[in-house]
Amino acid sequence: MEELITYIAKSLVDYPDQVEVRKIPGGHTVVYELRVAEADRGRVIGKNGQTIQAIRTILKAATASDYKPVLEVPG
Repeated sequence: MEELITYIAKSLVDYPDQVEVRKIPGGHTVVYELRVAEADRGRVIGKNGQTIQAIRTILKAATASDYKPVLEVPG
């Protein structure tokens, strides 16, 4: 999953070398923390959050057969 998030994020940003994805395992969920350069935050979030919502939708589809859901954390 980290590879998928990294690939998508690097495709969107101007500074792909600053993309970092961190996996935070929990009991019944897994949280993926995405960090990008300050200048790229708007590109990843998108207008009205549409881009980040599309990324979340892709991740939910990719984890549909897993037991641990993708947790949506605002911010």
